Amino acid sequence: MEDGFSSFWGPVTSTDRCEKNYVHSSYIAEFFNTISSIPGILFALIGLINALRQRFEKRFSVLHISNMILSIGSMLYHATLQRVQQQGDETPMVWEMLLYFYILYSPDWHYRSTMPTFLFFYGVGFAIAHALIRFEIGFKVHYIVLCLLCIPRMYKYYIYTKDNYAKRLAKLYIATLFLGSICWLMDQRRWDPKIVHFFGVFPYVKIQKPKSQ
Repeated sequence: MEDGFSSFWGPVTSTDRCEKNYVHSSYIAEFFNTISSIPGILFALIGLINALRQRFEKRFSVLHISNMILSIGSMLYHATLQRVQQQGDETPMVWEMLLYFYILYSPDWHYRSTMPTFLFFYGVGFAIAHALIRFEIGFKVHYIVLCLLCIPRMYKYYIYTKDNYAKRLAKLYIATLFLGSICWLMDQRRWDPKIVHFFGVFPYVKIQKPKSQ
């Protein structure tokens, strides 16, 4: 625990991110990392309502529900910094990417039962391995690889669509994926990050690099 409130959840047993712990509440370890998941829940709820209203295929409704579960799991992890909650955040991340993979590739997959069966056992196998072994950089690289595997199929949709706005969204996705991956991999560098406020209102991360860098 760092300077601030006492920890309601006990000692930190998960990977500790760059944000100071229990600054704003004894129930929330990483305040800003926790509340940043709230928009994910709201957007997923909007997507689910839209999918149901327009009677999309069930796989899209499942995807939006998965997004909500993932955001809730992320909130629990960053609020508690406990290993079990970290697994409850990271394992659904992989499951969701497997679901994305299925949604993107299944329409043209000739052996319809093969893909979901393989992805199911892959997801179960990962969950068991992740429960027994601590993954650090390995998990991050694995997740990024899963994201990259979705890009070829997205590119096919990109070149066939005539909607310019959809193309801009695709470019934005690639850019944010690349930037987010770099930030995620660099999260544990010893740059003494601190949360400061712009004009005393808007929080952002300020880093202090060691003199050797």
